[in-house]
Amino acid sequence: MSLTSSTISRRRILRGAVVLGAGAIAGPALFASAAQAYNWGGTLQQGSTGGAVTELQIRVAGWAADSGNKAHVRVSIDGDFGPGTAAAVRRFQAAYGLSADAVAGPNTQAKLNALENSDGSTAHFNWSEFYDQVAHNFASGKVSESSAKENCRRTMYKLEALRKKLGDRAITVNSGFRSIAHNSQIGGASDSMHLYGHAADLDVPGVANSTVYRTAQTCGFSGLETYNTDHQHVDARADMGRDWWWQDGGI
Repeated sequence: MSLTSSTISRRRILRGAVVLGAGAIAGPALFASAAQAYNWGGTLQQGSTGGAVTELQIRVAGWAADSGNKAHVRVSIDGDFGPGTAAAVRRFQAAYGLSADAVAGPNTQAKLNALENSDGSTAHFNWSEFYDQVAHNFASGKVSESSAKENCRRTMYKLEALRKKLGDRAITVNSGFRSIAHNSQIGGASDSMHLYGHAADLDVPGVANSTVYRTAQTCGFSGLETYNTDHQHVDARADMGRDWWWQDGGI
């Protein structure tokens, strides 16, 4: 791929940084410093609806598919427990050694809660990794600060799935949420998904970017920059109603 000077500059600046992004729809207010494990309110299964189903969908969204051969596969975050949600729950259960029955009962809910930190971040990712690298917060992007933070939380759960599928390999987040000013300073696209908290630039030591790209296709990421770069970009642009963009197609 031919790179513009601004793109090259952006990548040089990003190399070695620590931040992340996601971005579209604000969700539950889980941002208290001492958040408790989510109260699911009972067993969830096909036909269930409501806020607990929405939260379940956020947490299993990274288990959207078995392979990247079927493009545009994602879990709809709509509060309606249908076949797509059931398939994602089943994959999550199998990956974590649970009975793969697509019913989110106490054991599945306990495993989901084990992936949540007390501050609302996830087991292997923290808020500071996702901060704007200049202001060190989630402010001054293209959505409110609370929406950007929620979008980053949703990205964290997709990244938890990616991490698990890669054999529990540690993932370094090089860039996440960006303020408009910071994004402009580094030559980012004017409507970059980073501005919404819906994107992350990743490095997985010891794993080829092509493998990260291929695996990310199964994790609900609807935007993937070519793997022939010094990092792997992933984003969830379809969650904002945008067109899908897998630069190298399904591989």
